[in-house]
Amino acid sequence: MTAMKLTFVNVGYGEAMLVECPDPARPGGLFTMVIDGGSGEASEYADDRSGRIPMADYLADRGLDHIDVMVVTHIHEDHICGLPALLERWKPTELWQSLPKDLYKTQPEFASFPGADASQDKFRRALNDYRAMCAVMEGHIHTLSAGWSAAPCPGLTVQVLAPSAEKAEALERACRELSAAAGTPEFPGLLSRLDGRMNNYSLILSLTCQGVRILLPGDTNCAGYGGIDPAQLRADIFKVGHHGQRDGADQALLSAVRPKAVVCCASSDRRYESAWPDTLHLIQANGARLWFSDCPALPELDTPPHRALVFTVGGPEGMTACYQ
Repeated sequence: MTAMKLTFVNVGYGEAMLVECPDPARPGGLFTMVIDGGSGEASEYADDRSGRIPMADYLADRGLDHIDVMVVTHIHEDHICGLPALLERWKPTELWQSLPKDLYKTQPEFASFPGADASQDKFRRALNDYRAMCAVMEGHIHTLSAGWSAAPCPGLTVQVLAPSAEKAEALERACRELSAAAGTPEFPGLLSRLDGRMNNYSLILSLTCQGVRILLPGDTNCAGYGGIDPAQLRADIFKVGHHGQRDGADQALLSAVRPKAVVCCASSDRRYESAWPDTLHLIQANGARLWFSDCPALPELDTPPHRALVFTVGGPEGMTACYQ
């Protein structure tokens, strides 16, 4: 491989990405970075007609033999709960995330509680999976926030645009408050409040490879970019936040990013009004080509079934994409 590959795996409603770059210093001459892992619920993959596949199964089928870096953008079931299966097969060298590296030690195992709704139960399980992952990765956890940058392999730069120090501290306080309230009558309300705020605590990553810029904002919605210099948001490839729901992007954001390609990680059943038509039309009106990790059912879209969307960056063609 002479170019970087960025793969969006079809995990249904969720996000799971794989970055692969040539690096003679790494096993097999390849640097590998996983960003989120999709859902851990078997029901998400029961209907695989659109090509849905668990992240761990996709990587195994690809013959992946190691993971150098695993990134958790934020703690939600559809982003994090597919990652424990990866830890069982490939223990990464490093775990990148946004909370203090020892905070998980203060978190109890959150038990189910009577009257919990589906959202509360998903978020509770995501928090427990995060805690378990950190325990496995103890000593190899890195805390990222705005201003952090690294060049993990030749030709690739990773810069963190968010969360800010203030947001990171607010997230830490909310997590500590939730842990302290475990088992109390206040716990369900605190759980729901943090669940609702978690999207805009996402890591926002800007990757640059051979002059091509890629913006990966987790589930950040269009109100969550405050404080970021608009020039830093400029990108050729933009993974639109919050699964392309109505708050995923607005004109101000798209004017700053000016993407050539936009990836929407909406499920084929368009759960939670993902792939919102007005959002997609706005993206297209700004001159970007739309791509999808799954196959959202909309009359004007004709996305073929696929297990992955693969961007190739570098080489004679500069930037190409295809469904596989």
